[in-house]
Order: sequence, then C-alpha cells, then structure tokens
Amino acid sequence: MAFGKRPVKPKGPNKRKNAKTKRPLKCRFCTKDGCPRPVYVDYKDLRTLKVMISRDRHMLARRRTGNCAKFQRAVRRAILRARFMGLLPYVMRED
Repeated sequence: MAFGKRPVKPKGPNKRKNAKTKRPLKCRFCTKDGCPRPVYVDYKDLRTLKVMISRDRHMLARRRTGNCAKFQRAVRRAILRARFMGLLPYVMRED
C-alpha cells in the first residue's frame, strides 16, 4: 500500500463545493470612462445605501460590495450622515 496517495476527484456531498465560482464585482458608481468627479454619494438615496449595509446594520466591506476605494469612502460618509439625520438606524431592532 502506497502512503500519501489520495483520490483526485472528491466524491459525495463535497463534490459541489469546488464548483462554486466567485463572480467578479465592479463598482456600481464608476462608468466605463472611470470614476466621475466629484466623488459623491447622496445620503438621501436610501435604496442604494441599504444595499451597502448588512442585516444587522454593519457597513459592508469593499470585498462584498465591489466598490472602488474612492466610492467606498463616499458611501461610508453617506451612511454616517444618513444615520445622524435619522434616515438609517444605527443598530438592529430587538423585537
């Protein structure tokens, strides 16, 4: 019996884990020409900002949203401003 040899293809329920592929994300604010100037995200646009926060009201990272660095900073400022104005909650409600 040779030691160190393993089966090449996984069998059973682990077979599907290798099939997952991560799709490439791109910045939702950038155009084909590049980042528009000035870099601004409206704090009153709650539909866009709600996509950028998780269920428990944490801001999502760039890896999850796909934003470029400039617009991720602008999204952060917009979320903080909307929270301060009372448009977005700081924490999840306990029901």
